[in-house]
This record gives sequence, structure tokens and C-alpha cells, in this order.
Amino acid sequence: MNLDREIAPLVAEMTAWRRHFHQHPELGFEEVETSAFVAARLRSWGIETHTGLGGTGVVGVIRGDRGSGPGIGLRADMDALPIEEQGCAAHRSVRPGLMHACGHDGHTAMLLGAARILAERRDFAGTVNLIFQPAEEGLGGARTMIADGLFERFPCDTVFALHNAPPLRLGTAAVHSGPACAGAARFQVEIRGHGGHAAMPHLTASPVSAAAALVALIEAIPARRVQASCMAVMTVASINGGEAFNVVPDSVTLTGTARAFDTPTMQALEAELRRSCAGIDAAHGVVCDARFEILFPPTVNHAGEAGMAATALEAILGSGSVIRDMPPVTGSEDFAYMLERLPGAYVLLGTGIADDTPMLHSPDYDFEDRLLPIGASFFLRMVELKLGAGCGPA
Repeated sequence: MNLDREIAPLVAEMTAWRRHFHQHPELGFEEVETSAFVAARLRSWGIETHTGLGGTGVVGVIRGDRGSGPGIGLRADMDALPIEEQGCAAHRSVRPGLMHACGHDGHTAMLLGAARILAERRDFAGTVNLIFQPAEEGLGGARTMIADGLFERFPCDTVFALHNAPPLRLGTAAVHSGPACAGAARFQVEIRGHGGHAAMPHLTASPVSAAAALVALIEAIPARRVQASCMAVMTVASINGGEAFNVVPDSVTLTGTARAFDTPTMQALEAELRRSCAGIDAAHGVVCDARFEILFPPTVNHAGEAGMAATALEAILGSGSVIRDMPPVTGSEDFAYMLERLPGAYVLLGTGIADDTPMLHSPDYDFEDRLLPIGASFFLRMVELKLGAGCGPA
């Protein structure tokens, strides 16, 4: 690999940062200690540092010595998940019920490593904005930072982010133009019927029976109601209602998620959900109250920036190590909000080392520390390509 020439001496320190974050996870908009750690390091390296964006977000600003030029945003997410860790590593979470099960600890350490090098290497024209974002995991931290004036206060011409990807082998990466991650929506349907004795169902309007029928209709929507060329997912994830084995309850609530790669398809999913609910109303004598909330738009890479990112990754990992045509993933990413505002790209860096490597959001997941210098080198190489910095391989 052609890692940045100044990365090797930093690897041990980056690993220590990453493991510190892993031991002390914080949920979205609660990253008080993490933000303080990041801000303290940035300030100690002489980087202009701003805190409190979007609540707990941090932005570091590095201006080049060559004068004015473009602005580039490099983003890392900081939040953890409400999962009880099952791993046995010495750096396992010390906070019950919380863990870094998605690798945001590693993303933050990578961007800190790049910041440490850029603080001393300012031979470029323009500005690097280091964006440490809170609350990526479903809470819309990117949207909150943007609403708080992120890009007005820290102008960027382009923006880049990365994510570790256990399904890809360590030493490989993936990036392409167009949709990279699905847009995500959350739906909830409250089914109100008429309860009664389970031995006399003819005297009830059972919301349980209605819910069972509705689940099948909802999960068939992508296959039967969406054009085959438009990838989509609808999954019911919870059903709640009733407590006794012999009592039909008055109501049942089900929740789930919808995923799509373009806005018209997401709109079609919502319309079909409501259509299915109306059919259940008529067939079962119940009332379905459906709510459909879009959480994230699709994450769509811009062609020029995706090509630039692929070039950077191939320079680091070697020819043939970058997948440029991987199908988009049905997971979602709130970096999508930044890509709606600015040209940029979202890349996946492989962390898989075996066929049984734990997947993201697993209770036994742990970030692969050998990825840290690769991610930091990627951030540095993007600065080189965009701003003409003297960041090169050893």
C-alpha cells in the first residue's frame, strides 16, 4: 500500500484514540466527552476549532499557506448505538447498554489522524473543514448541523465521507457515481378494532387478524407494486398489542422501515402502504392510522467527486482494489443531506478479514484498527487532489 508518508508514526496513537472512543461510547446528541476529546486535540495542534454545531458537533478549520482556494469538507461521525457489547477485548465498552457497533470510533480517529498531519502540512491553497458530526444513527445529525449554519459558516466546494465495510475485504474499497445508500423511512400503523372474548371472535373486529393480513400486504409491496428496476424494501419490524391468550385487544400497533434509492419510489411505497391500509379497513372492519416519516434521502454520489475518490483509493490500495460498480446498499446514511447541498462522494473501505467477520450493528463487532492508516491516507489524498497539497506516499 502507498500510505501517506507521515502516517506510520501516528498509527499507535490513532489506535489509542480509537480504543478510547470505543471504551466510552455516547449516543447521538450526547457525545459530550467525545466532542471534548476531539476539540482538545484539534486545539493542541493549533487548529481553529468550533464546537456546539448541531448540539455536540465539532468543526476544525485549517487554512492553507498558499492563500485562497477551494474549500473541502471531510466528515466523520461520532455517535454509538444502544447495544450491549458481547466482545471480550480489553477496550470493550465500560458503559452498559452502549457500544460502538458501527465503527464511528474508527472514523473519528481517522479524521483526527489526518488533522494532526494537516496541522503541520499547510502547503495548499484553500481551506480544509474537518467536520466531526453527531447523531448519524437515525437522528439526523448532519441535517441538524446544516440547519445550524454548517456550510454558511464553513464554506465547502465539495465534501467527502467514508465508512468501514466488513463485507469487503481489508485492503479493498468501493465507490461509484449515483446512489450509494438507500433513503430510509419509518412507518407506524395503529390498527383500532373492537375487542372481546377470544372464544367469540364473531363478536369482535380483531386488530390482531388485521395486523397479520397487513404484514403480508406491506412486505409484498416492493415485489408487486414497484417497478422491478427500482430497488425497494419494506420490512415490518415490530407488532405490539394484546396481553392475554383469551382476549382480543382493541388495538395493535406495527412499525417498520422502507428503503428506496430515489424519491419517486419512496413516494410510491408510502402511497401503497396507505392503499393497503384502506383495504384492510374494509376487509376487517377496523381503522388503520398510518404514519410514514422519511428519515434520510438517498445518498447519491456525484460523478466527478466519485471518480476523484476512486483515483485516490487506487493510489493508496493499488490497481484493481477499488470496486467502481458495486450495487448500492439498502442501509441508509445521513451524509445524504450533505450531498444534497454539495458535490461529493461517500466511500466504503473494506474491513473484512474472514468469512465470519462480525457485521455492523452486531453486539460482537469491533472496528479493524488496521484500517485507520488507510482511512487517514484517503482523507489526506483528497486534500491533495482538491487543494494541491503536498500529501504523497512514502
